[in-house]
Amino acid sequence: MVLFVGILYVVIAVIMCILVLLHSGEGGGLSDFMGGGAAASGSTVMEKNLDRITVVFALIFAILTILLGLLMLP
Repeated sequence: MVLFVGILYVVIAVIMCILVLLHSGEGGGLSDFMGGGAAASGSTVMEKNLDRITVVFALIFAILTILLGLLMLP
């Protein structure tokens, strides 16, 4: 069980890194890459969906962190 949760934890962590890097910072990110550079930051449908997906993966990451901590207790 611990091994499965640990592997899932690493996979979710890598996905979280990718999702965070896709977010737009100061005029960059996924929206500019896909041709939405003229739109306001965070107002495109793609950016809103990216925000939602990132929040879901962050919640999964937090739950897995707590679960791993509980599984490691003696």
